[in-house]
Amino acid sequence: MRAAWSIPIIITPDLHPQQSAQLRARFSYRHGRTVLSEKYHTAPIKIAKTFPLDEQLAAIVMDVSPGLLSGDCYDFVWQAEADTRLYLTNQSYTKVHPCPPEGMARMRQQFELSPGAVVESMMEPLMLYRDAALRNETEVRLSSGAVWMQTEVLCPGRTHRGETFRYRLLDNQMRVFYGEELIFAQRQRVEPGRHDLGAPGAWESMTHTGTFYVFADRIAPNHAGAVREALDELAQRGEQIVYGVSLTHRHGLAVLAAGRAAWQLQEALELAWDTVRRELLALPPLQFRK
Repeated sequence: MRAAWSIPIIITPDLHPQQSAQLRARFSYRHGRTVLSEKYHTAPIKIAKTFPLDEQLAAIVMDVSPGLLSGDCYDFVWQAEADTRLYLTNQSYTKVHPCPPEGMARMRQQFELSPGAVVESMMEPLMLYRDAALRNETEVRLSSGAVWMQTEVLCPGRTHRGETFRYRLLDNQMRVFYGEELIFAQRQRVEPGRHDLGAPGAWESMTHTGTFYVFADRIAPNHAGAVREALDELAQRGEQIVYGVSLTHRHGLAVLAAGRAAWQLQEALELAWDTVRRELLALPPLQFRK
């Protein structure tokens, strides 16, 4: 009689379960300097470190996971009390992995700035892998005298692996309030499978895009002129980028740039940032560059 074989069933845990992660941080002005006064986080995101930097506080965000997968949601809440000065960045690119047709990843950021607060959010580029889908939402609430700045660079995928514009969806939304008044709203929805991104008047031969925003009740036409002049000088040096600079409806300045490499756009947007720091805040460029 032949012996019966028992085949063991091995159950392995999900190596990357869906994550709903939160990071909340409050910054206060105490004894002549900005400090991290409260924080709360859940894995896999956290503040890796803070340190003083040119009379302001720098905070570096860490994500200890491989990146965002379908169903993941990261929530960030940044609260800057009166007269604080904060520089935010992260350790590496924000990576969004493939999502099934019915799924997507989500990232939400909320900034609350009290009177006189200055927040500069200068994160590393956003990388959307093949079949990735992301909804990215930002809300900013400004008080009188507050200043908020942000740069964002979007990569079209891992170009060296043939993933250029192979992601499924990017739904990018931002709203800015001054007090209780909505002063700016934008929504960018990109679906490479449906949109002809190479068409004339669209992205044409460009692959990477970047934005720089600054909102403050001190923004004036001369600030846009200074940024435009600085970028014109960069273009005269032969950099292969296209860009536009404009004032928003109220209390804002926007720069949109396109190129064929992330580093080109990072260089251009950092130049815009440095110019605004000089013209608006009477400050030199930050001496911290990763």
